[in-house]
Amino acid sequence: MNQNYIEPNPWSLVEQGFDAERVKSSESLFSIGNGAMGQRANFEEDYSGPTFQGSYIAGVYYPDKTRVGWWKNGYPEYFAKVLNAPNWIGIHVYIDSVPLDLSTCKEVIDFKRELNMKEGWYTRSFKATTSNDIQIRVKVTRFLSLTLDELGAIKYEIQMLSGKAAVKMAPYLDAGITNEDSNWDDKFWNITQNSQEGNRGFIEAHTMKTHFAACTFMQAEALFNGKKVQGKPLERTETKIGLSFEAILEEGQRASLTKFGGYTVSTNHKKEALVNAAHTVLDTATTLGFDGLLEKQATAWKGIWEMSDITITGDVKAQQGIRFNIFQLNQTYLGKDSRLNIGPKGFTGEKYGGSTYWDTEAYCLPFYMATKDQTVAKSLLEYRYHHLEKAIENAQKLGFTNGAALYPMVTMNGEECHNEWEITFEEIHRNGAIAFAIYNYYRFTGDYSYIPEMGLEVLIGIARFWGQRVNYSNKRKKYVMLGVTGPNEYENNVNNNWYTNYLAKWCMTYTLEQLQKVKDGYPDDYERIIALTKLTETETDTWEEISGNMYFPRSKKHGIYLQQDGFLDKEMIKVGDLDKSERPINQKWSWDRILRSPYIKQADVLQGFYLFEDHFTQEELEKHFDFYEPFTVHESSLSPCVHCIQAAKLGRMDQAYTFYLRTSRLDLDDYNKEVEEGLHITSMAGTWMSIVEGFGGMRVLDDKLNFTPQIPKQWDSYSFKVNFRNRIITVTVSIAGTSFELSGKEEMSIRVAGKRVVLPPDQKVSV
Repeated sequence: MNQNYIEPNPWSLVEQGFDAERVKSSESLFSIGNGAMGQRANFEEDYSGPTFQGSYIAGVYYPDKTRVGWWKNGYPEYFAKVLNAPNWIGIHVYIDSVPLDLSTCKEVIDFKRELNMKEGWYTRSFKATTSNDIQIRVKVTRFLSLTLDELGAIKYEIQMLSGKAAVKMAPYLDAGITNEDSNWDDKFWNITQNSQEGNRGFIEAHTMKTHFAACTFMQAEALFNGKKVQGKPLERTETKIGLSFEAILEEGQRASLTKFGGYTVSTNHKKEALVNAAHTVLDTATTLGFDGLLEKQATAWKGIWEMSDITITGDVKAQQGIRFNIFQLNQTYLGKDSRLNIGPKGFTGEKYGGSTYWDTEAYCLPFYMATKDQTVAKSLLEYRYHHLEKAIENAQKLGFTNGAALYPMVTMNGEECHNEWEITFEEIHRNGAIAFAIYNYYRFTGDYSYIPEMGLEVLIGIARFWGQRVNYSNKRKKYVMLGVTGPNEYENNVNNNWYTNYLAKWCMTYTLEQLQKVKDGYPDDYERIIALTKLTETETDTWEEISGNMYFPRSKKHGIYLQQDGFLDKEMIKVGDLDKSERPINQKWSWDRILRSPYIKQADVLQGFYLFEDHFTQEELEKHFDFYEPFTVHESSLSPCVHCIQAAKLGRMDQAYTFYLRTSRLDLDDYNKEVEEGLHITSMAGTWMSIVEGFGGMRVLDDKLNFTPQIPKQWDSYSFKVNFRNRIITVTVSIAGTSFELSGKEEMSIRVAGKRVVLPPDQKVSV
């Protein structure tokens, strides 16, 4: 049974009622971020029940030494941990010297959380009877500023409901924190200095090994019954500093604490200037005030939603789902800093480590291309270019030569840091996703500049890798790829994974095409790149030979490409014939049993049909979809979106809608029973794709924008915007038909269901 406690609401997540069993799940769901930092929805006051503490700073990590039973040549030395940063949100609350703790209160009623996605703030309220029988009402509002992205703000309000009591609020900073998933229980942070100046506090610390320096800072002010109260320093320890505000409150009276906090980091400031930088942030925050900052927060989010919102009428759960996904994507990455990327858990948890997977190129890039200007998407490609030397080093460690590049499965700085051999050494299809993203970026934006400036060097490194990774089979008279793991991670160490082979063939062909194009159109760049890479005609001839003679496993009986050699040797029992008590198999079965089964974690062959849809006929897609989907357990967050898009293309809207709900509400309804570990951020871009590419049928074909709109029967209408080559088009689909509206000064032609439609500027055109 999926969880079902988040109330349906088009613009907010709302939880009613306190349940200790839900605390960790809600800490994930109500997480907040601003692209530069983020935090789980931990309580500000003390909480002795089960909780997962988490505050994170973008780009700050620790190389936690790999822990394996035996070492393998080429093995990554560390698994990069997304670090739990010093905690700035904490506020001890005492009522007549008794700590406020919802785990020990005699009664907690009227508990409510709300994450307002429209304006970007989180609030929590409740009535509590403390263990010493005093009744209070509490309301807390918190947000991470988009305007000042080093700053967060909290307003903590208490009202006395019965009698009178001494109320003490003690905001603090705590650098004595640990990660949930440390391999060796290492100390990640070394505290170098803590200091207080009036109502401000600062803890300076640096990460061990990587030496990122950060200043965690705070400022607090309190009003008791409308009067300002002077704070007193808390007893200082090596890891903790804070202030204490105390006064007597009588029945009906209120206390209010405003706390500003956050991080200044050595990635943006000189190490010796971190405290001064924190003062500057706090000075600006003080001038604007909590309400002024909150007003700017709403304005900033209004601007984001103006372009990225998808509206759905007639289905509140579907509407809530897509907005939650879009909201979390924007909280995670805004494209302001090309050194950053999109982690699979974003700022909501520690699982998976690292900041970058192939998810960025395969799933996230389309969202950012269409909902931001193209510079944001280009930043994601530049990120990979800047890591090219590390990708070459990664390949060298595995025995590849001559500038062959293997991009990492998991990385923070371009170096591979994933430490499961079947992924690190064998899930090499991730290399192809980088090349496809370069192609996809040009296809959508029309901006070719990246390829001669940076991208061609990346493509050459990737093509060199594929050229060395294959070997020639005398038996088949074809080139084969042995010992790989495809997107379906429930199959390891297989031969001739069709998707990997197809990507390799395409990458080499595409690289050859771009070499010729750059040679013809950008001769100076071509000469520079050839001199830099020392590319020879012998190499390019080899790529042409391999790409023209790649082996692809097929089944004549079924008329399909096989996922890999020997796939049909398995016991082919469909997922629908499994007992429900066996699901999910990744939690119920041994790994040995999974590997011998036909079950597919996520789209594998169908992933290839998604990326290269125009290479295959509709009939071929249908045949492969009908064969593989019944064996797919969708136990990867990346699975439902691809199947949604393909089901929609096949006109199977009921099935597509089921997949859409699964991808959009994967975390809200906790399909995989793991949301307490954090959200599935990168798959959220797939939810956007499900509507825009699935139901809207958006494609770029023959350099034109194409739409084949459909609508689920559960909806009255839906609407989205895309920024296509700096022209913004609003698409509205209803049961009655589809309308398009172009913002701009010049008309534009598109294709709708194969027919040419001309869009005049600022006029609605109905089809």
